[in-house]
Amino acid sequence: MTNQTIVTGIVLLSAPSGEYDRRVVLLTKERGKISAFAKGARRPRSALGAAVNPFAFGEFTIYEGRNSNTLVDAKIQNYFEELRTDIEGAYYGFYFLELAGYYGREGIQEGDMLKLLYQTLRALLNTRISNRLVRVIYELKLICINGEGPQVFQCVSCGKTEGPFWFSARQGGILCPHCRTDVMDLRTMDTSTLYTMQYIESSPVEKLYTFVVKEQVLEELERIMKRYLEVYIDRNFQSLTILETILEN
Repeated sequence: MTNQTIVTGIVLLSAPSGEYDRRVVLLTKERGKISAFAKGARRPRSALGAAVNPFAFGEFTIYEGRNSNTLVDAKIQNYFEELRTDIEGAYYGFYFLELAGYYGREGIQEGDMLKLLYQTLRALLNTRISNRLVRVIYELKLICINGEGPQVFQCVSCGKTEGPFWFSARQGGILCPHCRTDVMDLRTMDTSTLYTMQYIESSPVEKLYTFVVKEQVLEELERIMKRYLEVYIDRNFQSLTILETILEN
């Protein structure tokens, strides 16, 4: 096969196709979001059976046809099997996959987003950091990677760098006392919350899941990110709806 290419990626989505096949969506370092068909993957002894499950991370060999791609081989480095026995952790993970799929684009390098997603799934398995904190870190860093992150280093209106500050999702970041006048969706912001957001935005992915915060700061981060995503993301995520139902029970 002359049109084969090897990519490093994570399975975002896997769905039945026909009687024995599966259609998979991958987020890849080299080619962004890729869809491919895994022929016979639903057969009991298929070599691709486990490789096409969501969360599977590794190298995938893709044959690029005229009208569709075919997954012909996979060398999986991490299946994240632990998430399959933790329903809450799994649905956090499904939400992270779905959010990455929302931002992923075809035909472009997505190395930063892939690295973030992989490290975030690993963080879900780390008992020293809460899933709630993992979620807000991931949401904020992901939108920053995709160029939609809030301005948290200076007033979005005048550029002032000394606080106190308030946060406005619609204005896209923090506002000083002078510039906050007549802004309707202001939220108060604790200094520790601001510092946490600055750290997340400025730090490399490898340093993101190395800290914890007080409950008050976490709750404020959750409120800020919930509102920010409502403003800048134009869709609902089924996995998030299920996750929130699980958390309520």
